[in-house]
Amino acid sequence: MTNLNLSHRLSRLFHRAQGSLFLTLVLAAASPQAHPSPLPTTPVVRAHLLNAWWVDGSEGLDISGLSFCHGALLAVADKSSERLYRVAVNNQAASAVLETRAVFSRPPLPDDQPVSVKARALHYASTPHSMDFEGVTCDGEATYLLSERHNRIARLDTGAKQARWLPQRWSESAKAQGYLQRVNAESEGLVKAGEDFWVALERQPRGLLKLQPEDTVGVAFYTLPEVPGLDFRGRAEDLTGLAYYDGALFTLERNAFAVCRRNLHNLRAEWCIQYQHVEEGAEYVYQETRFGKGEGLAINDQGIFVVLDNNGVARAAAPEDARGLLIQLAFPDISELPDVSSET
Repeated sequence: MTNLNLSHRLSRLFHRAQGSLFLTLVLAAASPQAHPSPLPTTPVVRAHLLNAWWVDGSEGLDISGLSFCHGALLAVADKSSERLYRVAVNNQAASAVLETRAVFSRPPLPDDQPVSVKARALHYASTPHSMDFEGVTCDGEATYLLSERHNRIARLDTGAKQARWLPQRWSESAKAQGYLQRVNAESEGLVKAGEDFWVALERQPRGLLKLQPEDTVGVAFYTLPEVPGLDFRGRAEDLTGLAYYDGALFTLERNAFAVCRRNLHNLRAEWCIQYQHVEEGAEYVYQETRFGKGEGLAINDQGIFVVLDNNGVARAAAPEDARGLLIQLAFPDISELPDVSSET
């Protein structure tokens, strides 16, 4: 055998060995043994209804945000830009009462961020529609309102009867990250957890924004970890309400009829409850099922409270009744759920 033929055979063997080694590495990387063990499946359980109330005085307002603040269940509405409400609940009654908690002057048009032509026109043409408040939260000092129209938080000074913008703004940074791409599908939920605000970015895509005290332009955006057991029924995965309770962040995932408890550090769902059987039950379902959807979320020791924004649509069982619906759901039995909270 000539030296040339020997060299050629050795070269072929070397390349064949390289290919085998490459294939071995690819298969090893693709093999399940090369990945960490799968995380436990997030429990998704059927919600247990404790109470339901039709909200007197909510007709035409479209309640959009809830929060327990200083012992009261507070609410804001899409079509009310200068009022903060309290929902007075009686466990022995079939209805709750929407009462005015505070009347105030709305904030002016923001002068430190772009304002759309529509938002500018509505500000002057229709005071009730100008703010589109979608969230409410509080701390020991103040109450805060989330405007979807301007993607901005207003601090309510009840003494001065005035709402004023906080310096935090995020329209530009969120849009640069691919959020806030659809009108009326923008900033939809608000909660304060410790020193930080969390803002729900509604859909297509949905996400979360964490605003720390020193962050005035919005830099910390998060994608919600998926919960395989949730069924959005072919509709957009959305996020419409937030609550903070017992050290955890709770998310209202409207199109899946779900409320999930999420780890505040990694945002992974520890458990979820689904309430489709309540919202679409014969007693509660609205004539148009695209509406009557969960918008506001509040949580205390007595349970999980969800308010439905019916967009002016009447319920099927009583066509003359266009009130919003407030439901109280029980916490799941934790002793029966697997623990996924510690997984990283």
